Amino acid sequence: MKQQGKQPSLPGGGFVGADDGAVITRVVRVGAFQFDFSVASPALGAVVWTRVIVPRGWEARRAWPVVYAYHGGNNDYTSWTKDSDIARVAASSGAMVVMPEGGWNGLYANWWNGGRGGVPKWEDFHIKEVIPLMERNFRAGTSRAAIGVSSGGLGAVTYAERHPGVFRYVASYSGALNITAPGMPLVLTLVNGTDVWGDPFLDRENWRAHDAAVMVARLRGVGVYVSSGDGRPGPYDAPDTPPWDGGRIGEQISGGMNGGFVRAAGEAGVPVTAHLYGPGMHNWKYWRRELALSWPALTAAVGAR
Repeated sequence: MKQQGKQPSLPGGGFVGADDGAVITRVVRVGAFQFDFSVASPALGAVVWTRVIVPRGWEARRAWPVVYAYHGGNNDYTSWTKDSDIARVAASSGAMVVMPEGGWNGLYANWWNGGRGGVPKWEDFHIKEVIPLMERNFRAGTSRAAIGVSSGGLGAVTYAERHPGVFRYVASYSGALNITAPGMPLVLTLVNGTDVWGDPFLDRENWRAHDAAVMVARLRGVGVYVSSGDGRPGPYDAPDTPPWDGGRIGEQISGGMNGGFVRAAGEAGVPVTAHLYGPGMHNWKYWRRELALSWPALTAAVGAR
């Protein structure tokens, strides 16, 4: 058995693939307790990367509780270790952290593509490829939580709703949790086009099938933490930030959607820990704080220290 705290060795070869044929093609160490692995993904039609933080003593147990962390738009799988202090937060928790690629603007969905489907299938990549590859090759257990920032928050919550029993706890920080709220389809279509969820009128049912607030009743039995500001400059922002700043607009939109999600949860009788903190913009200064606030309940839910 390895000594506690000793740098673990990289996983060896002979990896077991996912049921759809996804295979691990490479493993690279990026830190004492971090490694990246690449996946040849049928769901994406591409080779993409995932970053993993392993706990101390990782080689001494067969299965560990796992936190799947999803990044936001205009970023990649390195975001959580680059932009947050998740490595420090997770260091003493006894949980693995898995940070898969989510695309520059993948939006955590199998894209509609005019009703034709096909690649990219981000939901299939995360649920049907990354999770089984982690569990079959890297000592990941079946006690899972999901967290995400911005569009990654949408992914964390809707994945739990669309795949009952997969996650015990979800946390969303400034997530897009009510995409069919009045005005939101127009805003989101102007930003993202119609390839992801389709036309907001003609394909409304597909939009609803990816709206966290619409599906909130499916979260019964799952621990839920959601947080958001309202776009006004807060304690971590320049007080004279102009109203047209992207961080202000982004969090104003997020704040409205999170308010809708919390109201929907209340109407459905689904307990939610909500931290709608008022002034605050769309940035990592707040998300780092929210990660720390939500981490104790999250790790307790999955049985980590």
